[in-house]
Amino acid sequence: MSENQNLDLFDEVVDEQQSVEETPAAEESFTESFSATSDSAEEEVAVVEEALAEVTEPEEVDPIEEFKDALLMKSGDWYVIHSYAGYEKRVKENLESRIRALEMEAFIFEVAVPYEEVTEIKNQKPKKVMRNKLPGYILVRANLDSDEVGGDKAWGTIRHTPGVTGFIGANNHPIALSLDEVANILAPKPEKKSSASQPGALAPKIEVLDFSVGDSVTIIDGPFTSVQTTISEINVDAQKVIGLVEIFGRETQVELAFSQVQRND
Repeated sequence: MSENQNLDLFDEVVDEQQSVEETPAAEESFTESFSATSDSAEEEVAVVEEALAEVTEPEEVDPIEEFKDALLMKSGDWYVIHSYAGYEKRVKENLESRIRALEMEAFIFEVAVPYEEVTEIKNQKPKKVMRNKLPGYILVRANLDSDEVGGDKAWGTIRHTPGVTGFIGANNHPIALSLDEVANILAPKPEKKSSASQPGALAPKIEVLDFSVGDSVTIIDGPFTSVQTTISEINVDAQKVIGLVEIFGRETQVELAFSQVQRND
């Protein structure tokens, strides 16, 4: 073997030995680096978790109180005027036209006819309709202070609108509604949720058009067919009525489906 070949073989042995000697140190360095990275990640996670723990859910806003706060920011007071029943919408349009024509926007700010959604049941069929909450009445937000210039003119603009028969008040002197009264009439109702998710949720308003308490009806189906009775109670959810029927000489309450009775006209 030549001298050069011996030198090459020696170099390979030395390199191999150095590689073996450096491996533990490299492994130790890698382990320390990984451990430091892991500790840093754990610290970051701990900081995030602590921040999340400090975050509180925003308080649920009461829509009624929110509505009242909005009312307090608006000018004028709310008044109630009489109108012919069934003509509330037309009178509202007439009044709004007079406000523009007489340039009274600085004194009469808003005219409202309050509506509510009602489920009507007729012939055992439910139907949702929008119904006037205050038939024969209209709400007006205005500044009727007679001490201010234009206050009396605002009163006259409203009072002399076709279809308006007067203000609610003593001797036709308007009396402003309280904040609670306005909110009770005009505030939007909370969103209806299932009783399981929110036990205190408002139930939808349901009205039965076919019957009312005190109606005289004839039973047209079942064991008491042709017997007449008077409705003492109506269960809207179950679509049933309760009436008194004579059984063995005694008056007994019986529950009857809407389809089992017919009102005596």
